[in-house]
Amino acid sequence: MPRYDSSDGSTLYYEDIPGTGKGIPVILLAGGAARHPSYLGDLAGLGEEHRLIVPHLRGVGLTQAPSDPQRGSWWSQAVDVEQLRIHLGLHRVALVAHSAGTRLAIAYAAQFPRKIAALVLITPPAGYLVDEPTDVPTLIDQRRGDTDFDRAILALEAGPATSAEDDFTVWQRDSAAVGYATWNEAGRAHAQLGHWSRAAATAYFSVDPPQDLAAQLLEMTAPVLVIAGAQDCLVGFEPVKAVARMFPAGQSITIEACGHYPWIEQPTAFRRVTHTFLEQLEEFTSDV
Repeated sequence: MPRYDSSDGSTLYYEDIPGTGKGIPVILLAGGAARHPSYLGDLAGLGEEHRLIVPHLRGVGLTQAPSDPQRGSWWSQAVDVEQLRIHLGLHRVALVAHSAGTRLAIAYAAQFPRKIAALVLITPPAGYLVDEPTDVPTLIDQRRGDTDFDRAILALEAGPATSAEDDFTVWQRDSAAVGYATWNEAGRAHAQLGHWSRAAATAYFSVDPPQDLAAQLLEMTAPVLVIAGAQDCLVGFEPVKAVARMFPAGQSITIEACGHYPWIEQPTAFRRVTHTFLEQLEEFTSDV
């Protein structure tokens, strides 16, 4: 597997999946937090048009956890993404990120605003960014009465049984139904993909963002697409749409009959909106 050295001398790994089309290369950031990126697949065929570069974040997959946990925070790992850009020889990067991975994408946008060609944020958590009241309780109430969903909510609220790594993954999977608008065979199979690292997840949230984060994001003028799921009981959809308004060139799209994983539940709609967005970009250059 390809690797590179970050600014602190650590060796970091990434997957490099060549696309068959002529689309711009995309750095794909997984969420979880600290979930193995295998759960992303090729994002409903995004990899057919675009070269996908998928980092193993600190403490995930082949990349070891840092000796200083704060170096594994979403804010600090923006430097790793920048070192990856330099390693790949890209003048600017297109970032596509899901869920907690959008925190890292936003950290990169704040710290390296001129190095982004485009940004796609898929079902991002928004409470730390916007003041829009959450609609998660309303969405949950609309699902009450479904046995699988009710069981998953109880598991989510209870938390993992122990602090063990395996129990952390078991808990994530026991509560997985909350993340899907319809808990069917496709969702059940998808929920089994990608092991979580509890230690890496803890480190991921070990640093708070700067108080002027919103102001920093105004410097990022590249186009931004924010994708919300209309039935996303994990992050909601009204706060997610509000994230797009933080960027000078932000837009939001809500996908109906969809929870937290739109490329799984509504692959055709997801592929259409992402493909349309990315193909409208100006010609991408890989010159350093």
